[in-house]
Amino acid sequence: MTALSPSRTPLSANLICMASMLIWAAALPAAEVLIRAEPAPLPPILLNAGRMVMAAAFLLPIWWMVEGNQAVRRANWGRGIMVGSLLALGALLLVFGQTGTSAVMAAVVSSAMPLVGITLEIVLDGRKLTAGIVVGLLLSVVGGILAAGNFDGGLGFGIGALLCLASVITFTLASRWTVTALPGLSPLGSTSLTVCGAAITGVAFALVSLALGYPGPNLDVFGLWEFSALAVYGIGGLAISQLLWIVAVGRLGIAMSALHINLTPFYVMVFMLALGGGWSWVQALGAALVAIGVLIAQGLIPLGKR
Repeated sequence: MTALSPSRTPLSANLICMASMLIWAAALPAAEVLIRAEPAPLPPILLNAGRMVMAAAFLLPIWWMVEGNQAVRRANWGRGIMVGSLLALGALLLVFGQTGTSAVMAAVVSSAMPLVGITLEIVLDGRKLTAGIVVGLLLSVVGGILAAGNFDGGLGFGIGALLCLASVITFTLASRWTVTALPGLSPLGSTSLTVCGAAITGVAFALVSLALGYPGPNLDVFGLWEFSALAVYGIGGLAISQLLWIVAVGRLGIAMSALHINLTPFYVMVFMLALGGGWSWVQALGAALVAIGVLIAQGLIPLGKR
């Protein structure tokens, strides 16, 4: 298993993972403010770089204040930047993937993350498949597809979907290696280190895009409101949610933690409902299937006799 040590309190670990997904989902409307604005203040590649810089600027001082200068200096920055670069690459692949397909297709492909996680644990850790894990994974994937909702525009399989899948695989690997490849670091340290690596790589991607002639920031429409949205998206949607996510991965493993990601579309719907959006019973059913799948996969709801 990816977890560094088995969790004695699976309930608390699951609640931490739920909190991570909730915060990430709550930050998505802030991203919509920046993405859907006309004209857009930041093109997608610069938006990703900006949120990563925001997250790094938030986490690095906290890590330094909590654990001290020695912990920051002794960390393996080379390895941390390499792992962090996968986070940045995954975000970039998702941008291009979603551009080439639909948001619904991106959500459907993301529902495969538990399958990617369990495959990694089978291949790298020797995890054994059980009936509970298989049933839980199936429920989670089906529930994630239903929770994505709104299939009226079609799915649009193709290169865009493949790029989204590559993004999922990249993020899953980065999450695993954040826990396993940086021994001796606390969750705060490993998250801060890899997010800093993501920020460095994200800025590099942005500079390359500008050098190639892609659009730059539209400073005329980038005011306090847009800066606030970027801060929410970067600090909440990346720094805080990623920290909680890494804590959960360290306790549950990547496969069991990944089951929770399929609840995100439902959380988004709930937040949008509070802002005047509509309710979908199909998405609610999908969320229920994901929740049941999580409980079955972790053995909290046993299948048959033990």
